[in-house]
Amino acid sequence: METRVALIGIIVENIDAVDKINAILHENAQYILGRMGIPYRERKVNIISIAIDAPQDVISSISGKIGRLEGVSTKTAYSAI
Repeated sequence: METRVALIGIIVENIDAVDKINAILHENAQYILGRMGIPYRERKVNIISIAIDAPQDVISSISGKIGRLEGVSTKTAYSAI
């Protein structure tokens, strides 16, 4: 199956959602190239970026599941390759 390279940007405003986010990412660990998390304590948010190489439907599913969590926003950027 053809894969795409993408970056999923996640903003977490609800700290209670972190365990659910980690569970979703763990379920899809085979596709994740790297992850960077930045706690922004002054604004009480966490910023997470996920580099991923996966089929289009998997990327959309991960982003959608995470984005539907309360207090969490996602955006996905795809490479041209």
